[in-house]
Amino acid sequence: MEANCTQKCVAEFIGTFGIVFFGCGSVVIGGESLGLVGVALAFGLIVGTMVASLGHISGAHINPAVTFMALITGRMKLPMAAAYVVAQLLGGVAGAGALEAVADPANWEKVHGATTTLSVGVSAGLMTEFILTFFLVLVIFGAAIDPRGSKLGPAAIGAVVTLDILLGGPVTGASMNPARTFGPALLSGTWEHHWVYWVGPLLGSAAAAIVYEKAMMPPESKT
Repeated sequence: MEANCTQKCVAEFIGTFGIVFFGCGSVVIGGESLGLVGVALAFGLIVGTMVASLGHISGAHINPAVTFMALITGRMKLPMAAAYVVAQLLGGVAGAGALEAVADPANWEKVHGATTTLSVGVSAGLMTEFILTFFLVLVIFGAAIDPRGSKLGPAAIGAVVTLDILLGGPVTGASMNPARTFGPALLSGTWEHHWVYWVGPLLGSAAAAIVYEKAMMPPESKT
């Protein structure tokens, strides 16, 4: 039996909460000891775990950019997509709030709650988030949507998140996920270039969806 709207939104809330609490927590609490590799693995592991655990309930979008892909490809109607995004943003805020409550205040303030920030110009940052999200969504199509794809979807999705952060972390923080950036930004009051973390991922997601749908997806699987 398919999950109802409430069940799906609860799954999206919990999944996004997990990404922010554990992923951003690796930056706030363990950043200096874990380093870039440890942070990348933490995000990759929590994303893969949430996809494996919640995918059968909501599809485990846990990311407004992924929900945008589902919307523009006709896999989701606007009201449900809006409900997903609200649940994801609330999950991101709640995850950031829980993290702030358990973290050392000095560590929280030092990294602004792990809010993503640019270390390059806006154009380069926008392009980086576009490319990182393009490959994330491409992998989601190939590993989780295309019926011919890999049966190791959660592992592949977690792996591409890890790879994206290894490369993009020093450049933009490698968000790929507006909800992951929104929660810490709201709690820490850090909004500089915040729009980049919406526009880049949404455009990257849309581009990947169009490329895969038009060039690689079998006709019978396009809806």
